[in-house]
Amino acid sequence: MGKIKTENPSDYSEVKVKTENEFDAKLVIKTEADEVKLEDLNGEDVELTYEQKLNFVSAISQPMSSKKTAGRIFKLIRKANQHKTPQQKPCLYIGLKNVQTRIRKGDKGIVIFAGDVSPVDLICHLPGVCEEKGLPYIYVPSRRDIGSAMGKKGGSLVVLILHHSEYDESYNKVTEDIKKSSKAYEI
Repeated sequence: MGKIKTENPSDYSEVKVKTENEFDAKLVIKTEADEVKLEDLNGEDVELTYEQKLNFVSAISQPMSSKKTAGRIFKLIRKANQHKTPQQKPCLYIGLKNVQTRIRKGDKGIVIFAGDVSPVDLICHLPGVCEEKGLPYIYVPSRRDIGSAMGKKGGSLVVLILHHSEYDESYNKVTEDIKKSSKAYEI
């Protein structure tokens, strides 16, 4: 695989991704202002499959959700983003600072982490806090997927989903999936 010649070589790097078409196997990772874009050699944006996204997750991203569980999680995020609790608080807290504050104040819910966080030191303390507080947590492969489930362009490192009666069934199903995938502790 040859190098790509650019004006500023530090802006680009090349990665191989297994696809059916060999021409699409070479992708260019372009970094712009803390944003990573995957493009094929024609300059078109590329959407990776679930298995390909798993290649970019950090080593501490355990328990990792299955493809089916990730779909349920994104559906739950969409529902929680539209509701408020009876005390008129949001049902979905977005971002590291907000989630950390809500966990420390004693809110109960499901914590969803992005697996492709870099540097991983940003969130590596939160799974321990979740275990200490008895909160179920799970990782999904991409922070962009979390953001798109909320209807945002950017991604999110972590979200906290509070329980609400409107999406009780989805919430309980995701909690069961987390219990099955996580044998480290009892919730």
